[in-house]
Amino acid sequence: MVADQNQQLVADVEHELSNLFRRSRSAQMQLARRVHPEMDAAGYALISQIELGTSTSRPGVRASDVAQALGLDKSTVSRGLSHLESLGLIERVGDPDDGRARLLRLTETGATRFGAMRAQRQAEFRAILARWDTADLSDLARLLSRLNLDLS
Repeated sequence: MVADQNQQLVADVEHELSNLFRRSRSAQMQLARRVHPEMDAAGYALISQIELGTSTSRPGVRASDVAQALGLDKSTVSRGLSHLESLGLIERVGDPDDGRARLLRLTETGATRFGAMRAQRQAEFRAILARWDTADLSDLARLLSRLNLDLS
């Protein structure tokens, strides 16, 4: 009896996560277009990773590190980066630690557009979660943390 109930609950969780991931992919496309009308969801993932990699006052991030973090092939990442560069959202700069290497960073335009999109997205998300009570928010944070830990 308990095993059947647990199987159904696991199926329910899988269903809800599938819905969440589907919505997330759709949202990534919309968010990408807020940054630039010609950017796609893959570009959004790349620019997000570049922004994340340079948010700690580093001069830039290596393309190979972006590829590794996203679990993508270097050639796929290279094509996406070229597209973002052609849109004026990222630039390649010299690595101060290795004169032969190039680092990626957001251009001023890229940083401004990405920041504006992120601020709008955060405001929308916070407006949704503001309707939740403290106990539900605490449970969600705790359970998502546990799921992420178990998935890593």
